[in-house]
Amino acid sequence: MREELAVGLIETRGLVAAVEACDAALKSADVKLISIDRADAGLMTVKVVGEVAAVQSAVDAGRLAAARVGTLVAAHVIPRPDASLHDELIYVEVRPRKKNQAQSSAQTPSASTVSETASSSSISQPPKPTPPQPASAVSVSQPLPEHLADMTVQELRRYARTLPNFPIQGREISRAGKETLLALLRQINA
Repeated sequence: MREELAVGLIETRGLVAAVEACDAALKSADVKLISIDRADAGLMTVKVVGEVAAVQSAVDAGRLAAARVGTLVAAHVIPRPDASLHDELIYVEVRPRKKNQAQSSAQTPSASTVSETASSSSISQPPKPTPPQPASAVSVSQPLPEHLADMTVQELRRYARTLPNFPIQGREISRAGKETLLALLRQINA
């Protein structure tokens, strides 16, 4: 039965093109993904296997998708490859790491534990750590500098980032104009 299968190979430069090619190939035909292999210089090879017509269709779709988002290096279909190719290249068996039998039984939850955990509505997650405040952070209760209107927009943005409760954050501060920053600074001080 292995002799009836075909192997499809799509080689791209970069992971994005390889993942896009793999996605398109798997969606377009009934093929099985064998692997996405990384080679030197950012070359990625997607290997699929299936019936000859399905693999040809999958490789064509993957080739077009990879070329659309990145660099396609090569695409090829090998219909009914030699049996030794299957054994050596395609059906490489990946063996899981051996665990201590006592560890695996202690770490494996029972079926009732899994169903209870899945059905519970409140799953506790660890609290997110709060980022440390810069040493120059000014609390909201402190008065604003009197020369705000004389500051440049870059100085206002820098000052706004030091305030822990400033209404906008990140890129919004970077995109805000001088008038907006002045209005927000006056608003939080009021």
